[in-house]
Amino acid sequence: MMSHYQEFHRPQLRPDSPSKPPELEVYMPATPPLAFMATIEFWVRIFRRRHHFRRLFLPLLKEDDEILADIGFERTDIQWALNLPLKVDALKALEACRRERVCSNVK
Repeated sequence: MMSHYQEFHRPQLRPDSPSKPPELEVYMPATPPLAFMATIEFWVRIFRRRHHFRRLFLPLLKEDDEILADIGFERTDIQWALNLPLKVDALKALEACRRERVCSNVK
């Protein structure tokens, strides 16, 4: 028996990377290493976003599947996003997964 259910494939996402620091016209001896500062800023932002994501979505895993479906999420998608590498924004990944799922259900 053939099923009408098409297997769902989660989207492939590119990891974020630090932004390139601006080129200075005049370099002063006391100028901090801008590339190093951009890297530190990038990692602080990454950790803050992941902490924010975990704070929002870990409590949702305690809810029933029907409640998660009402707000447009699936338990497996949240668990998948929680296990993504740090360089991949979990909130953007979960939203992309949600869009893919909606588009695949419409077809």
